[in-house]
Amino acid sequence: MPSPYVRRRRLAAEIRKLRESRGLTTDGLARLLYYSRTKVSRLENAQGRPDLTEIMDILDALEITGGQYDRLCQLAREAGQKGWWDRYGVSMGPRQKLYADLEYSANSVRDYNQTAMPAVLQAPEFISALVELDECQGRLNYVPERMAEARMRRQRELLRPGGPSYETVLDECVIHRLVVPPQAMIAQLRHMIRVVTEQNRISIRVLLHDAGIPGGFLPQSSFYLYTFAEPGDSPMAVVDTVTTDLVLTQRGEVDRYTRMYDRLRQAALSREDSIAFLEQVANRRTDETGSET
Repeated sequence: MPSPYVRRRRLAAEIRKLRESRGLTTDGLARLLYYSRTKVSRLENAQGRPDLTEIMDILDALEITGGQYDRLCQLAREAGQKGWWDRYGVSMGPRQKLYADLEYSANSVRDYNQTAMPAVLQAPEFISALVELDECQGRLNYVPERMAEARMRRQRELLRPGGPSYETVLDECVIHRLVVPPQAMIAQLRHMIRVVTEQNRISIRVLLHDAGIPGGFLPQSSFYLYTFAEPGDSPMAVVDTVTTDLVLTQRGEVDRYTRMYDRLRQAALSREDSIAFLEQVANRRTDETGSET
């Protein structure tokens, strides 16, 4: 199944281009269809699943026929599909659903984690510790067990045969500054080591706290990069902020984050040295706590 979100972005861009080629404003198309301007605007900004009947109305109004009509209707069908992530409702949250959606049909996923362990490589014990941290910040709006189940499902989907290649640059500060029980951190480190060791297409690179990053300014937040196998699905960057995610599809913006990632990757430890570093930290933490995790 193609990514419904990526299909929504493609459909939105094509509808906007067709409207503009007809010399219509958003208001003009809305009046032509007896729709609200908000409805047309939401569609052209890929907000929410498109309704196939509404897409057909728009194509009729824009006098689109033949193969182009059929292709756009197929895009709309794919954009409206639901994935496994939709079964989890609020327990998964819109941000995790977006990531799961993009990962499902991605050819490659790369990310820089500045303040958190990569969600697709989290151990069950670590996820439980994160729930406790979340409870410190206020009342939970999800069922912890369902959230943990969804996150582990996301990991299984990433590791499935035919899944995307995945590489993360992990800032060392996450290991030391995130206050979780020692046993949870040890379990997390060993879990990442095991997954990376067993899966050649999964890689982690640790960015040491004293590593210099030449060639420009430092990154201001965590971010994710996605590529897709189908030529019509352009590369995408997603920038992580405190309250939401900024999705970037313009070539110049994506290229800028790609160059940033390459700089971080070059400054980080190699895959092999990163595994060795994580093993050293896990062994030291085990010795300090007497844990048998």
